Amino acid sequence: MRLLRLLLASVAFVASASGAYAADFKSGVDYMTLDTPVRADTGKKVEVVEVFMYHCPHCNALDPVLNEWVKKQGDKIVFRRLHMAPNVTEPQAHAFATLEAMNALGNGLHEKIFHAIHVEHNRLNTDQGLLDFVTKNGVDKAKYLEFFNSFAVQTKMKRSMQLVNEYKLDSAPSLVIDGHYTTSPALAGHGQPNVPAAHAALFQVMDMLVAKTSAEKAAKK
Repeated sequence: MRLLRLLLASVAFVASASGAYAADFKSGVDYMTLDTPVRADTGKKVEVVEVFMYHCPHCNALDPVLNEWVKKQGDKIVFRRLHMAPNVTEPQAHAFATLEAMNALGNGLHEKIFHAIHVEHNRLNTDQGLLDFVTKNGVDKAKYLEFFNSFAVQTKMKRSMQLVNEYKLDSAPSLVIDGHYTTSPALAGHGQPNVPAAHAALFQVMDMLVAKTSAEKAAKK
């Protein structure tokens, strides 16, 4: 609970310091600019993609404060997640793609998976273990297996891997702003003394990149 309070405090810090250091943020230092942007079909809204992994402790730490940041953006952004994976058979990435295709990640299931792995020390690193866990938490087993084995989910997995490659990412958690800019707690939070401070720096950079992208979209009208 103490860690969660510290993490949530980082969001409040961002609100008080919003824009204070925006002029000092630099491409190649606090964020990266992709030479070849990846098209984001989100219209006037800014696409924000989190690239994460369930077994990653840094992703687990970021998740609650990132959720709060997303809520504060309102309808300015379209937010989604991609699970990084080395191949299309990686169990956690496959489970995520399946549950997302089913629209079954609501009602706290996404958070429950993190909690099971990082608090209860249930590794959930096999297809069977994940199947048992999600069905125990209310997911229909037959429907899950139908989606799990479907061509659509396999295609989704391959597309996710392709996008991570196009984003030029090799670590998680990472954030992609409108297919043009990437950042992370490690990049934006370089030199910060602790996790909440690194998260605060990350959200300052993300606020700036969302505002920058919104202005760029408006200028193209």
